Amino acid sequence: MSSPASTHESLTVVSTTQAPAAIGPYSQAIKVGDLLFCSGCIPLVPSTMQIVEGGVEAQTEQALKNLKAVVEAAGSELGKVAKTTVFLKSMDDFAAVNNIYAKFFGNHAPARSAVEVARLPKDVLVEVECIASLK
Repeated sequence: MSSPASTHESLTVVSTTQAPAAIGPYSQAIKVGDLLFCSGCIPLVPSTMQIVEGGVEAQTEQALKNLKAVVEAAGSELGKVAKTTVFLKSMDDFAAVNNIYAKFFGNHAPARSAVEVARLPKDVLVEVECIASLK
């Protein structure tokens, strides 16, 4: 096995206590040049690291709040989010998630993919990641 990699000087790790700590060997986000790459945000309450109570609507709102906290900690803002990916446990929840998502982003409509997956971390119902501009 080769020696472990170190974060290259061209990358900046983003970390904030306003979003849940990473639950594995990854960063909340990475800045590179004028871009921000956010890891998938799941609906954990940052202060307790527990899944927010409620159904898919409550989980979507919490996941998006966590995403916003990371984006802002990096020095960007929701209006600079260029692309999101939404992972759903069930595509049957698409309309409910879409409703919360639309309210959250308001008039801004980033490019987006939405996919159903077999399973998400901690068996949550939704996870959201994004790429944003830092400029």
